[in-house]
Amino acid sequence: MKTMKRLVAMLVAAIMLISFAACSSDTGKKSSEETKSSDTTTATETSKPADKKIVVGMTLYSLKNEFTVRLSNAAKKKAEELGVELKIYDGNYDPNTQINQVETMISDGVDAIILNPQDAKACAVAVDKAAAANIPVIGVNTRVDSEKLTSYVGSKDVYAGELEMQAIADKLGGKGNIVILDGPLGQSAQLERSEGIKNVLKKYPDIKVLAEKTANWSRSEAMTVMENWLQAFDKIDAVVGENDEMALGARKAIEAKKLDIPTIGVDGITDALDAVEKGTLIASIFQDGAGQGSKALEIAVAKAKGENVDKEYWIDFEPVTKDNVAEFKQRAQ
Repeated sequence: MKTMKRLVAMLVAAIMLISFAACSSDTGKKSSEETKSSDTTTATETSKPADKKIVVGMTLYSLKNEFTVRLSNAAKKKAEELGVELKIYDGNYDPNTQINQVETMISDGVDAIILNPQDAKACAVAVDKAAAANIPVIGVNTRVDSEKLTSYVGSKDVYAGELEMQAIADKLGGKGNIVILDGPLGQSAQLERSEGIKNVLKKYPDIKVLAEKTANWSRSEAMTVMENWLQAFDKIDAVVGENDEMALGARKAIEAKKLDIPTIGVDGITDALDAVEKGTLIASIFQDGAGQGSKALEIAVAKAKGENVDKEYWIDFEPVTKDNVAEFKQRAQ
């Protein structure tokens, strides 16, 4: 009897032990699954939404001339097409202002920056700051002296200088006295167009440069400079303007003196095309600002998405003369 009781007690103990182990296992499994579920929920809540809108910042050396406005408007249009946000800043011809604007863009967390620098050397700091924040920088229209630039979209300014100087040399028959209106000193377009002008002048020893001075891409400044030159020199045979605004300013001073001196510029802005059509400018060298602005925005967005982009994208300069000006006026609309 005692043996029977002992067996029953042992059997009951075994059953209780098995039941406890099973409960323990279920509780552990449930606890593990709950922890896993909690971890998954946390990861989902902290991840960035897949449809986050791309934001691109753009600083232009100025928004006070037609060419950069044309470039800006094209970038805006492309941004709308691609469904991205574009923030545009006016650098007001001041590299320090542009550096501050880039710092603002970095603080705002933009996905890419488009830089149209006033000064090739000074604005390199802005590229360094963006690179340190892992934000790609796309240069457009004017260059910046930085190896950290992600990509560049523009036209070859040396070629523009060569085209306009060659047109003047042909007009003068290879000899005469000229004056040259430079862009802002130190800006890449000024440096490279001056280089192109000098490349052609080497072939024409009978063309003499009476004076060369910056008018900072400004029509009014160029008018004042030209007025001074007309008083200082007895005979000026031609004017080479490194952009259309300055060429048109020079023409105002020339016409006020009731003179007719061959003048040329670069960009193909609306007033310049009208002047070529009328014959008050002998030509302009068309620069596709709309094409540059659109392409720069496209490249900035591609890089923001992590796509590969080329180091350089070139859009050709094209000579505008009385013979083909109607075509360019149509394109500029």
